Amino acid sequence: MNTSMNKTSNPALILASSSIYRRELLTRLQLPFSCISPEVDESILAHEQPQETALRLAQVKARKIGKSHPEALIIGCDQVATLDNMQLGKPLNHVNATQQLRMMRGREVIFHSALCLYNPLTLSMQAEVVPYVVQFRNLSDAQIENYLIKEQPYHCAGSAKSEGLGIAIIEKMTGEDPNALIGLPLIRLVSMLENEGVNVI
Repeated sequence: MNTSMNKTSNPALILASSSIYRRELLTRLQLPFSCISPEVDESILAHEQPQETALRLAQVKARKIGKSHPEALIIGCDQVATLDNMQLGKPLNHVNATQQLRMMRGREVIFHSALCLYNPLTLSMQAEVVPYVVQFRNLSDAQIENYLIKEQPYHCAGSAKSEGLGIAIIEKMTGEDPNALIGLPLIRLVSMLENEGVNVI
């Protein structure tokens, strides 16, 4: 738990995620929080659009943690990457990551980062998708292989991990909040927290 600033008047804050990257991002707000992995089925439903998938999963994760922590505010997140409207999930292994990056090289990929803040006591659910557009460099097979060996981004949507060496495979990034690419849109989260009476500063 991060206790760098103890704001005792605020309700407990729980990040429904096992991601170390989201945890590091949330630490920037200097609010005490804990992390709990929601362990949900992340399968894509038939005829579901990428934004719908991300938003649904973010809410499912938050609601699951909210059942056992009804007095806390729950932050749910999910991210789906798309190339020409085709969903790119987490590759999970080297072979899949290689295939993804070969498809993505020289192309534009949209990362749909869903964020929700759930209050189980009031059943209030603030939820939104914050997109971020990434133009990838036209990488050679050797560059892709070198990147994957060094970074191993197998649990990142689209095999892209911009907070590390992944920045070297990106040509341009466009969006409202660079934190959205990492998976936790902090700018939007601050507004959601304020709506629940939690002032970050």
